[in-house]
Amino acid sequence: MNDKSIFKPLLPVLILAPAATYASTPAEFFYGIFSDAYFWLFVLVAVLLGLAYYSVKRAFDEIALHMRPDLAKKAEAEEAVADEAATEESDDSFSRWYRWFSGLKPMSKEKDLQLDHEYDGITELDNSLPPWWLYGFYVTIGFAVVYLVYFHMLGGPLSSDEYRAEMERAEADVAAYFERMGGMVDETNVTIVEDDKRLANGAKIYQANCVACHAADGGGGVGPNLTDEYWIHGNTINDVFKVIKYGVIEKGMTPWRNQLSATDMQDVASYVLTLVGTEPANPKEPQGEKM
Repeated sequence: MNDKSIFKPLLPVLILAPAATYASTPAEFFYGIFSDAYFWLFVLVAVLLGLAYYSVKRAFDEIALHMRPDLAKKAEAEEAVADEAATEESDDSFSRWYRWFSGLKPMSKEKDLQLDHEYDGITELDNSLPPWWLYGFYVTIGFAVVYLVYFHMLGGPLSSDEYRAEMERAEADVAAYFERMGGMVDETNVTIVEDDKRLANGAKIYQANCVACHAADGGGGVGPNLTDEYWIHGNTINDVFKVIKYGVIEKGMTPWRNQLSATDMQDVASYVLTLVGTEPANPKEPQGEKM
């Protein structure tokens, strides 16, 4: 089987395989191809591995021929005929390109490359570096010059700058998250809210969720009276916030941490404390300890 018949269809698979990791939509697919340096690094490595495989296999084929003199002579004769027949009009453009790219010389021309010294019957060939190596080396030099000029002379973003920018974006994302979560307020650091808008929000939440047990004016019902000086679980903002957040399951108090944000729980807890000292229409008898 022709080696190239296997190698050619593998190239698009190797190149496009990592792009599939981006591909939830066509736009993301192409964005992944053209914007990610790791993708192009993968492409380069895949191509070099493919060429390395092809070169190594050719080398082993040559070794096998040398171990079989009869096959070697036949192969040399066939290769000499093929070299004479090869022209620019040949259909196999890949072979022509690969022969140039790898710098391979046919075995029929090996004698022309031999140097005039030997050791123990071993001769040396005057092979120059293959074009792929030389041009790859030149590309790295050019890349290094462009990198130096752009990043160190023209003010391009250095890795340290990119790191700081990423950290700033991360801090902004964290701050936005904390804002959505109410600044991560909990029972250990909650404070009383005095802003009228937030107290109004607390009153709205209370009317929507708490009146069934504590009455609209806080006088109590199923739940305790919230207007007197007697408290079962404490009368500080921290205590009230904690009861709202975690509830008191054994007494029927629902935990609200999954229904309300930390900010909302802070608002309603602050509103509850404003009910202390008011005069409800039908106050429930005191419960708990006087505080």
